[in-house]
Amino acid sequence: MAGTRPVRFREGGKRRRKLTLSALAVGMLLAVPALSAATPAGSASAANTANTANTATTSATPSTPKPTVVLVHGAFADSSSWDAVTSRLERQGYPVIGVANPLRGLAGDSAYVSSVLDTIPGPVVLVGHSYGGAVITDAAVGHPNVKALVYIAAFAPDQGESGLAILGKYPGSQLSPALTVRPFPGGQDAYVNPADFRQVFAADVPAGKARLMAAGQRPVALAAFAEPSSTPAWKTVPSWFLVAGADRAIPPAAEQAMALRAGSHTEVIRGASHAVLVSHPGATAHVIEAAARATS
Repeated sequence: MAGTRPVRFREGGKRRRKLTLSALAVGMLLAVPALSAATPAGSASAANTANTANTATTSATPSTPKPTVVLVHGAFADSSSWDAVTSRLERQGYPVIGVANPLRGLAGDSAYVSSVLDTIPGPVVLVGHSYGGAVITDAAVGHPNVKALVYIAAFAPDQGESGLAILGKYPGSQLSPALTVRPFPGGQDAYVNPADFRQVFAADVPAGKARLMAAGQRPVALAAFAEPSSTPAWKTVPSWFLVAGADRAIPPAAEQAMALRAGSHTEVIRGASHAVLVSHPGATAHVIEAAARATS
């Protein structure tokens, strides 16, 4: 310490120094138990405070599971058409199931999708593109866990209405003259002629991607387009509708009329083709997420 004079010991100083050091040691030993006894109590108190805070935080922010998004493709496509949409939804934490729509007939296809819904215990957002919209309209009936319907450039028929009847009411579809028909045992399959596929189905999709889509398209039984719908789920289930503003398969006017009739929350993408889920996956995912958030 400043100002302290140095201590000098004579011959008896060594003993005095030893005694002084011994006294210090005893004092330190006496102090240690007191510190040791205080430490656990302090630690327990801090731990209890932390646990209380954690409990309060946990109880204040309960975790709510997100609904499962079930994606149903339409004619001339398969579940891979949803790939870019699926990746966006999964990044946001949504479980996603892409259903392989049989494309054999409206009643049978709807029954198949309904059987998939039977296996999902929690809430569902059911999404359909093109002909898949007619399928989800019928498949959702009797499933209280379906909390929202989402139509992506799709058919949303009323009871007794078919896809062909809807196209007949609204001019502008280029689909019928672009079809190639091939027989199969028990019926006829329709394909979009690859030379016309991009113009009619995917005008805003890059040419290379559209060629691959045309080559891998899944045909639909012609009878499916003529089959009338049963009781429509959109009369009791909230719905969302994405209108493709430059659709050449289902006229945009038809899509807007069906959305209005169903009371759907509607978004229009100007210049979008019928394959809007491929050309605008972000906007498509946004509409699906809006429906999902409304279910919570």
